[in-house]
Amino acid sequence: MSADRATSFGAEAANYEAGRPEYPFDAVAWMLERMPTDSRRIVDVGAGTGKLTRVLSHAPGAEVVAVDPDPAMLAALRQSVPGVPTFQGTAEQMPLPDASIDAAVLGQAWHWVEPIAASAELGRVVRSGGVLGLIWNIRDESTEWVRRLTDVMHSSPAENMVNGPESEGPRIAAPFGEVETQRWEWNRPMTRTQLHQMALSRSYLITAPADERAEITRQMDALFDELGLDGESTIDLPYVTHAFRAVRG
Repeated sequence: MSADRATSFGAEAANYEAGRPEYPFDAVAWMLERMPTDSRRIVDVGAGTGKLTRVLSHAPGAEVVAVDPDPAMLAALRQSVPGVPTFQGTAEQMPLPDASIDAAVLGQAWHWVEPIAASAELGRVVRSGGVLGLIWNIRDESTEWVRRLTDVMHSSPAENMVNGPESEGPRIAAPFGEVETQRWEWNRPMTRTQLHQMALSRSYLITAPADERAEITRQMDALFDELGLDGESTIDLPYVTHAFRAVRG
């Protein structure tokens, strides 16, 4: 998987923050249900601009820190979720002590990691009995216009891992145990501008040549014209949130 795509998001941090959806609270709460009750120290790994960090910070008694490889994304996170400590690092190389965390969570990020190495390193920082939680917001392509939108924008590594035709879901290895999963369906009202911001925050477009980005934008506008999406009018973009959790042995 391209390292350039994996670390490209800082260039579009503002569009990422504006265009990407939040995570449903119920899904985040489910990821944390198995976390030990005597402590609630949580690290958001690959935290980006803080979409998941924001929800975690509202969990009762939570002490949240954020880790991301991109300084530009962490700078955006400090603006959107002030007061949360931030550290530069990756799932394979965490800047935290052994057994210092009760839960490690990754939103829209596990498809960028090497799962064996990441499981081992996160197993180092998560205490015994702690939780690894993974979560993705994936557009529901059972809706025809959404499927056409993906055809224009190209599918992402996340969509292929979590919801692809041959997907078996994310691989989580030792020292974490059995993987549990749940899903939630919901809609996000989106304007034409927000849909373009969402597209511009995707690694494929960020790293594509300028002429290809322009052609994708043109095709998106043609689709939105067909849908009658003008001005500040909105259309419901259906999402399926997929969450996974595993307890550390």
